[in-house]
Amino acid sequence: MTKTITFAIMHFSIAFGVTYLITGDLVLGGLVAVIEPAVNTVGYFFHEKVWQRLELRKTATLNLLTKGFVKL
Repeated sequence: MTKTITFAIMHFSIAFGVTYLITGDLVLGGLVAVIEPAVNTVGYFFHEKVWQRLELRKTATLNLLTKGFVKL
């Protein structure tokens, strides 16, 4: 969870900075800095969960292969 939080802080800062540089508007920069990274952070959390499951499947398959239960 710490990784997700630090990623969110970095993302908020980047989103605000880029939007402010493009528009010169603090309010719009603040809105984009809150909305876009918040949605993206939730997506990132689930992205990590999917990759964890894929790694578990890969490990389980390798274990079955090395024990001779599955042949390719």
